[in-house]
Amino acid sequence: MFLKNSLTRIGRSIAIVAIAISLFLGSAVPPGMAQNLPLPDPEFHGTIGETYQDSEADDSILLPPTEPPKGAPNVVLIMLDDVGFGAAETFGGPVHTPTLNHLAHNGLRYNRFHTTAMCSPTRAALLTGRNHHSAASGIVTDFATGFPGYSGLIPQNTATVAQILQAHGYNTGWFGKNHNLPANESTSVGPFTRWPNDLGFDYFYGFSGGGGETDQWYPSLYENRNPINQPSYPDKENLDDSYNLTRDLADKAISWMRYNHSLSPNKPFFLYFVPGATHAPHQPPPSYTKKYEGMFTEGWDELQKEICANQIEMGIIPANAKCTERPEEIPAWNHPQFDYPNHKDDKDEYRDLMAKQMQNFAGFLEYADEQVGRTIEAIDELGELDNTLIIYLVGDNGASAEGSFYGSPCNQFATYTNLDYTMEENLDCQENIGNPGTAPHFAIGWAWATDAPFRWTKQVASYFGGTRNPMVVSWPKGIEDEAKGELRDQFLHVIDVAPTILDAIGINAPYQFNDILQKPIEGASFANTFKSDGADATPLRDTQYFELIAHRGIYHDGWMASSFNREPWINTGSELEEGLKDNWELFDLDKDFSQHDDVSKLHPNKLKEMEELFDSEAKKYNVYPLDDRFNERAINGPPTVFENRTNFDFYPGAIFLSGEVAPNFGTTDYTITADLDISNPEKVQGIILANGGDASGFSLYVNKEHHLVFEYNYMNLARPQIVSEEKLPQGKSKVAFVFDYDYDPGSYCFETTDGTLLKDLEQEDILALDPEEDIRVAGCGGEGYLYVNNEQVAEDRIEKTFASTFYDSFDVGMDLRTPVSEDYEPPFEFTGGEIEKVTIDIVPLDETDACSDACSE
Repeated sequence: MFLKNSLTRIGRSIAIVAIAISLFLGSAVPPGMAQNLPLPDPEFHGTIGETYQDSEADDSILLPPTEPPKGAPNVVLIMLDDVGFGAAETFGGPVHTPTLNHLAHNGLRYNRFHTTAMCSPTRAALLTGRNHHSAASGIVTDFATGFPGYSGLIPQNTATVAQILQAHGYNTGWFGKNHNLPANESTSVGPFTRWPNDLGFDYFYGFSGGGGETDQWYPSLYENRNPINQPSYPDKENLDDSYNLTRDLADKAISWMRYNHSLSPNKPFFLYFVPGATHAPHQPPPSYTKKYEGMFTEGWDELQKEICANQIEMGIIPANAKCTERPEEIPAWNHPQFDYPNHKDDKDEYRDLMAKQMQNFAGFLEYADEQVGRTIEAIDELGELDNTLIIYLVGDNGASAEGSFYGSPCNQFATYTNLDYTMEENLDCQENIGNPGTAPHFAIGWAWATDAPFRWTKQVASYFGGTRNPMVVSWPKGIEDEAKGELRDQFLHVIDVAPTILDAIGINAPYQFNDILQKPIEGASFANTFKSDGADATPLRDTQYFELIAHRGIYHDGWMASSFNREPWINTGSELEEGLKDNWELFDLDKDFSQHDDVSKLHPNKLKEMEELFDSEAKKYNVYPLDDRFNERAINGPPTVFENRTNFDFYPGAIFLSGEVAPNFGTTDYTITADLDISNPEKVQGIILANGGDASGFSLYVNKEHHLVFEYNYMNLARPQIVSEEKLPQGKSKVAFVFDYDYDPGSYCFETTDGTLLKDLEQEDILALDPEEDIRVAGCGGEGYLYVNNEQVAEDRIEKTFASTFYDSFDVGMDLRTPVSEDYEPPFEFTGGEIEKVTIDIVPLDETDACSDACSE
């Protein structure tokens, strides 16, 4: 009787919702879509008297308004970062990936699955099932602009797959990278409407913002909305057994699944596992790099040929597929520019270092795959693997060509800001590559090789080197036995994953979510490929556009038109300044798997048709206006929480502020003043203010000998310290550091390969500099002064400064993430007294007086 009444009430509620929607919107819910989510609370159908004795309870209101369909599978969605199509051995590459191998053997491999060519756009499309511009994510969140397709704010009318599953009773957890949160919304003051917990995830453990990467040894960690200290710090004497982020993420995911299983063993879960590997910095435990010692010494040209041959032999690509040629813009492995006689008189010394870069990357990929394996093993131990749908995406785009021609084995952040290390500087850190204190990225040639057999790399959305990623799907209960171990070659896109998950579970996307009318899902399910005859299954979509940084592409019914904009390692300027170039190529993919042969001259009408189709799709999905600016968009991006302020007061507890939104100390004068109350001068030590980390930054602190110190870390190449000889006095004190910049605020200097700083150049002198001579931009130097209670106690010169914001966190009272100084280990909290307040005054570009009240007397 209870079941009958419950079903009647549920049916009545659904009918009421459907009628309400019909009356309000003037039409019924479209076919293939669900009613409004979340479902309304159940109505009470008991009776209420004065006491419980003359009342009748309705126990149905104790139940959630909905539950997953009976037998609904668990869902595990895994995505790695910056991995080329040809990197993993499962798809013909050189890197051992045992987890991926095992899943492919018992599931399905897909060789024509596509992403968007960059991380934030791919992740938004993956979670929403809509094209990246439809999800307002046409570029990474750091470069957001005020256009509908580019705001970086996932709209409320594109509910995520997690929100849908959560509304249907799933437990939902996100572990790893979140690069779908704009930096200006990533602070502790919010808003929080687009944090993971508000995108449908019950639990989040991972890292947010910061350009999409974090240090694996000293990560920027959040638990739900709260920044947290890492569980332990790396043991530099035994890195193989010490803390590393990817292992930590697997540990947390395993713990979360086990705990949910203990409480609700019949409740399915949705696990979104996105570790951030293998995005730079490449930092695996050293033993994983050692596994590949001696490999890759023949270079990227040979590696690409080997991968292509493996792929044909394994049947990953068709036997008639052609391996594309290396773009002429990427130097050959034997190019004379890599002949570098050094102290060993060995012209191949730098090639040995570049081989080690690839060894380090390979170790990182294998390590990440192993942590994925640990997570899946835990599901098996719970007895849940048979009914768990696992979708393993090997990369959110192609391999990254953002590491410079020579690679960045020491400090990738220098490369990001056009401050490439010299060969000699890179050689100095080769023994420690991947260890704490280094932030490695590999040379551009390795990115191209591991994208085999395709052209180009990450960022280039018009060619498959940027967008073609391996995918493996495993679902023992849901994939027919005859199909297991097979290859599927349907043309798929990342927007197809969400509808496939919903299809596999047996639920529909909502017409409305939180009373907001939803955009239709733009992807299509590929669950029909799970069947024994799935190799012949017809894709449910035959058109897909591609666009990123003005690289344009359009696929339709076996044809692909592609337009290249510019090289992915160029991060300033614009190719659109003189108008959009009409440089399309055309490929018949039924005959040309790898986009090798341009047939545009043979089929001009087809090309024109494809160009018109791109324009139509671009208008439909908010692609316009095209914009290929890179650093310029970052500089002129969304306002920070500080807007244009130059005076700031911070207090203890102000920690984990991302460098993207912290005050900018570059190329100007500034003063840092701290009000302290010292209880014990013989025990006082620790951080007053730290900004940045081991890649670049500064720290105002009291050292272990109880002396006030200001240390400036210039790109991990120079670390000048200004140290007071006297200890701080007991009681109330005002300490200050004043930096007097050499030239007018906003002025830049230029550094030559021998370390000479070219100062105070006129505009014509700057334009005359030859970039081929390894000239790098730098902030100029200046004089630094320490004050205690308005008396100068130390001064010294800081010869070079970083011309931009730092890439690590801004912290008061401790130094979190990577340490600025080598003289202490994080967090080095302030002890022996209290910090009452830290005041920062930064001189605007039209002023030049550095001193504030701290040095006025």
